[in-house]
Formats: sequence, C-alpha cells, structure tokens
Amino acid sequence: MKYDCIVIGGGPSGLMAAISAGLHGAKVLLLEKGDKLGRKLLISGGGRCNVTNNKDTDELIKHIPGNGRFMHGPFSVFDNRDIISFFENLGIKLKEEDRGRMFPVSDKAKSVLDALLRKMDELDITIKTTTPVAHVRYEDGHVAGVQLRGGGSFDSKSVIIAVGGMSVPKTGSTGDGYAWAREAGHTITELYPTEVPIKSKELWIRDLQGLSLRQIVLTVLNAKGKKVIEHEGDMIFTHFGISGPAVLRCSQFVVKELKKGGNTVQMLLDLLPDKRLDEVQNELYKLAENEPKKAFKNVIKGYIPERMIPLYLSKAGLQEDTTFANLPKKPLTELAGLLKALPIAATGTLSIEEAFITGGGVHLKEVTPSTMQSKLMPGLFFCGEVLDLHGYTGGFNITVAFSTGYVAGKSAAELEL
Repeated sequence: MKYDCIVIGGGPSGLMAAISAGLHGAKVLLLEKGDKLGRKLLISGGGRCNVTNNKDTDELIKHIPGNGRFMHGPFSVFDNRDIISFFENLGIKLKEEDRGRMFPVSDKAKSVLDALLRKMDELDITIKTTTPVAHVRYEDGHVAGVQLRGGGSFDSKSVIIAVGGMSVPKTGSTGDGYAWAREAGHTITELYPTEVPIKSKELWIRDLQGLSLRQIVLTVLNAKGKKVIEHEGDMIFTHFGISGPAVLRCSQFVVKELKKGGNTVQMLLDLLPDKRLDEVQNELYKLAENEPKKAFKNVIKGYIPERMIPLYLSKAGLQEDTTFANLPKKPLTELAGLLKALPIAATGTLSIEEAFITGGGVHLKEVTPSTMQSKLMPGLFFCGEVLDLHGYTGGFNITVAFSTGYVAGKSAAELEL
C-alpha cells in the first residue's frame, strides 16, 4: 500500500510528525517497533510530561547547548508558543511551574499521550506497532518507502526518521536511525551521553550518599583551571558520584573535557552561591562569637548541612570541638573557601544508554532547518534526538522534538518531487 508519508518511531517527535503530516492533508503511516506508542513521552518530566518551556526564543536557544542555533529554522515555523496552543487546542490545560516549565494540569503524561492518540485517530492515521523497519528504501536518488524487518514493504514519497538516539533503550531508542541515514549518504557525528549522572571516586562522596542539596552552583574547569561552564540548581550524592538537575546540565562538558585527555575533570561545588566569600567568612566568625562556649561543629549546624560538617571541618583542618576562644583564623578562612568551592574530581559519566539524552547524531549541515528535509536525499526527513541536537532537562529536549517533528510532518505532506 502506498502512503504520502511514513513516520518511523512513536516517540514525541514521531507522534507530532504524524499528526502534523495528517493536518496538512497527507495519508500517513506510523511504524513503531515496540508494542506501545509514547514510551519516552510517558516517563518525561518525571511521569508528568514537561511538554515545553515558556522562555522566549533566545533563552530557549541558550538552553539547547547542542547546536541550538539550528532551531531558529524550526522555531520560525512552530515554536514553544505554538506547542502550548497545540496542546490547549487538544483539550490539555497547561500550567507554568518554576523556570518556565509547562506541565499538564492533570500532572499525568498519559493525558498528553491520550490526547495525541485521539488526534491521530481523528486524522485517520494508520498505526502499526511491533513493526520494525529494516531499511529505508532509496530509488533513483530519492525516497521510495521502507522495507520491514520481517519481510514486506510500504511505498511512500517521503519518510520521516523519528527513532531517537541511543539513550533509555527500554523506550525503543537503540540507534536504528543512524544506519538508515548513512545509507542515504549522511554523516553521523560522534555519539556521547548528555544529561547524565557524573561519576567520581572521591571517598567522602560515599559517606554522603542520598544527601540532597538545594540551589547550589556547580562549575566545570578545564585542564588549565579555567571555568568551562557553571550551572545552578539541585544535586544529590549517589553511590557512584553525583546526580540531580545541576549535575545533568554539567555532564556533557565533563564528557568533552575528558575527551581532551586526562583521567579526571575538576569540578567545584558552591554551597552558598548567594553569598560572597567575605560574607561567608564573617558569618562563620559571628556564629562562633555569639556562642563562644559551644563546639564549632554545633555552632554551624543549620549553616552547613549536618552530614557535611565533618567533611568540611576535616578539609579545613578544624577540630570539631573547637570553641570560639581557640578558633584559628587561617582554617576558618579555608573553611569559607571550601564552602564556596569544594573540589570534586569527576572521572566520567554513566553510559550513553543510562543517559537521558544522546549527544551527536545526523550532521545538521546536511539537513534544511526550515523543512527538516535531507539535503542529500529528497523525501527523507529527520526530527528529534536522531539529529545532532540536544538541550538541557526542563522542557527543552521535548520542545526540540515537538518543533522538529511538526516541521518535518508539514514539509513531508507538502513535498513535491
């Protein structure tokens, strides 16, 4: 059977691509190798589906560190404001939370998926699950359709590859799209984990396992000790290192620095980012001065997370039972410095399969940003994580998925060969 457009992949970008193509008059077939659609969408935003972010375009681009400038093209057609309107028109009421994150009022990703599936049914889009694709068919220099892994094929003048990267493989993202892109002549840039927990062999981290910190700042340094990036947010100590939003945002920079050589990358933890170093030092002194008979470890409870007090005092060379009368000035200065910049030696990250997002992918110079069509193979389109595009957590990756998906679907439907 012949279709106007075949979409491969039932994740966020694929679902949006299929709907967009249907909205623009195409007869659409969606193929998904798994038995269910929307697996990654259902786990996004902690199961609540952070459908987009409400920041303005320039801020969105800043939060897409993996080639974000490319998104000016897709956003000119379908941006985050359009995403918000799209879901509200589907009957999904949205609410804005901290940092511009947009969630369904229901707080359930399933409500978002159900609305997308209803729209696909309304548009009479053909859906085939447990239908893995073996190859995209190319004939006479353009797309001809797809060949299925179990035999059989479908014809189409346009195919949209929306199969994701290699992260979270339980959702079906196992890197299938890279081979199909290569067969069309495309370059695949080096793949690496992004938005992923960071590993460290610091022995003291194990003692702090499970401890969460709020509103800290993490900095990644290069081999010369210069700042590469810093991110503010929350973090947590784990049995292998550190995780949490601020850590995930720093992770790709740790990966890139490690690729330059060396076994570790230096990071700095600022526990009190809203205070200057001299303020911290003065406050520590005042705390001790106000309770001169108390052991210093008890004086600073509440100022420093209690589980971290032994670590900080040990590194600063301060005895836990020191009182104000015996409080040496140099170690106090050292303690203040550590509170503003505690060194953490990062040894790497978890694997690409354990990452939230895959860095690298189909080279963007080979894709037209305003249409998402291949520059090398007419009728071939890409969207979502299969591309060399990635953002931070907080609604930015799914914004890329929905935007590029919509543009790919629209362009595929309007394609004239």
